[in-house]
Amino acid sequence: MSSKIEEAQEHIRQAEKCLKTSLLKWRPDYDNAAEEYNKAATCFRNAKSLDQCRECLMKSSDCHRQNRALFHAAKCLDQAILICKEMNNFGEIRKLAERSCNLYQQHGSPESGATVLDKAAKILEQSHPEDALQLYKQAVDVVTIEDSTRQGAEYASKVARIMVKLGMYDQAADAIRREIGLHQQVGSDGAIGRLAVALVLVQLARGDYVAAEKAFKEWGNCCDVAEVQTLESLLQAYDDEDPELAQRALSSPFIRHMDVEYARLARDLPLPKGVAIAPKANVIENAAASYISPNSGGSGDQTDKAPKAPAGAAALDEDEGGLC
Repeated sequence: MSSKIEEAQEHIRQAEKCLKTSLLKWRPDYDNAAEEYNKAATCFRNAKSLDQCRECLMKSSDCHRQNRALFHAAKCLDQAILICKEMNNFGEIRKLAERSCNLYQQHGSPESGATVLDKAAKILEQSHPEDALQLYKQAVDVVTIEDSTRQGAEYASKVARIMVKLGMYDQAADAIRREIGLHQQVGSDGAIGRLAVALVLVQLARGDYVAAEKAFKEWGNCCDVAEVQTLESLLQAYDDEDPELAQRALSSPFIRHMDVEYARLARDLPLPKGVAIAPKANVIENAAASYISPNSGGSGDQTDKAPKAPAGAAALDEDEGGLC
């Protein structure tokens, strides 16, 4: 290991010598300096000194850029991304990928630029999904400028799935529409049908049943028979507030075999709550005494229970009768 380190340091000294100027050497020798820094990076990598390897790659890239060798400058940054991955230094990967892509575009190789964005996004997708999302967005823009529609649709699909994973349903709906537009340009009706299902699920996750029904009416003609039947049942279930029918529709085989993000969305989608039925009123027997009309003829029992007149009043009635 020590021999590799010494060899790398010797290459660095040679590179620094190439960059010096004198009375007879007015311009630095960027070409040879870049080559020496690249050799030093290889030695440091073999010696497992990854931080110094990354630094030498950055210096080599800068020398290539000064020499207007933009493709080689971008390639050095591309290699630095892999070194950062080995170091678990994910914070610098997005910045390196964007710089590399910019250099590839300036050289006239946008496909290579989109490729490095895609590679960096895959590295960041699990640990830094927000950074991966931005890289995929840039990749879509790069390839669509070059009329690479199929590749753009692939990157747009990754954008939409990450948005669904992050719960960004409003933005995911827009991303899916953009993906549908790209597939329309190449006439891929099968892909549009699957995306129609995804768009309906995203709109239901947003809580917008009207938008979900509109998406089905707009793109449902691209769905196959099973997809149409499932979406009709699903929308009918939400319209009727039928949670059991909705659960059966969401458990259909083709939904469970969609991309992982959409399958999970269908699994976690809030079901309709159902129509609440008012409970019957409980009747309490003998809660109050029965009402008896004073005009009704009383029975023997009722006569006994009727209140008696005072004794003085009875005597007064007898006296009055006697006077008559």
